Amino acid sequence: MSLEAIEKVTQVEQKSQERKAAAEAEARQTVADAERQGLALLQQTREAAAADGRKLLRQAEEKAARQAAEISRTAEAESAALREAAGKHLEAAAEFIVGRVVNH
Repeated sequence: MSLEAIEKVTQVEQKSQERKAAAEAEARQTVADAERQGLALLQQTREAAAADGRKLLRQAEEKAARQAAEISRTAEAESAALREAAGKHLEAAAEFIVGRVVNH
C-alpha cells in the first residue's frame, strides 16, 4: 500500500471518528433537552393540579358555607315557630297545672 493510500485511509478513519463523536454529542444534547423539557412539563402539570385542587377546595368551602347558612335559617324559622306555638299553649298549660294542684 502506498503512503498516499495510507494517509487517505487515516483521514477517512479520522473523519469517521469525528462524525461519530459529533453524533454522540448531539445525541447526548438531545437527551438532555428532552429531560429538561420533560421536567418543565412535569412542573407545569403539578402547578396546574395544585391550582385546580385549590379551586375545587374553595368551591367546596363556598358550597358548604351556603348550605350551613340555609340550615341555620331553616333551624331559626323552625325554632321561632316552636316558640310561638309553645307561647300559645303556655296559658292553657299553666291553667291545667294550677287546676291539678288546687284540686289535689
